[in-house]
Amino acid sequence: MQFDYLQDMTDGLDRGAVLNELMTAYGTDVWNYAFFLTRRRELADDISQDVFVKVYNRLYTFRGQSSVKTWLLSITRNTARDALRSAWLRRVKLVAYWREKDAGPSAEREALSQQMTGEIWSVVMSLSDKLREVLLLHAHYGLKQEEIAELLGISAGTVKSRLHRARAAVSRKLGNETGEEERT
Repeated sequence: MQFDYLQDMTDGLDRGAVLNELMTAYGTDVWNYAFFLTRRRELADDISQDVFVKVYNRLYTFRGQSSVKTWLLSITRNTARDALRSAWLRRVKLVAYWREKDAGPSAEREALSQQMTGEIWSVVMSLSDKLREVLLLHAHYGLKQEEIAELLGISAGTVKSRLHRARAAVSRKLGNETGEEERT
């Protein structure tokens, strides 16, 4: 693995350099997972920053009982859950700001791609939190069922069941939306 040396880290290693490597390798994954859990861009930004501050402070405590990716996603999940439970967040509504997009290669291709991606994400986001989280961790982050079980604190059998139900629900919803419902 790329970050196997973290298990044997001592105070002599430059934490800043290690953190920079971790942010480069997993920064997008951490932000995407935070966004997926909160559905708010601004909150995902804050959570991602908090995660890497926590990682910087706890870098020498990594024991290697899981992969670095699983460790980071676990910290992300806990930080996101804490943020969603905070009293401040329940009282304040965050307002998104709009950015103009750069010109793309082909307007038609971009529109079709965005529409298809939007439809798929819409279906995935309509799943229950439990099914959506397991599906994302498996399909997007490539975690094994055992890693997901460890991260979520549930049995591997429960992960397998949720993953099966999530896939079936997505297939059913996408099939219904595209007119494939008419099977006899």
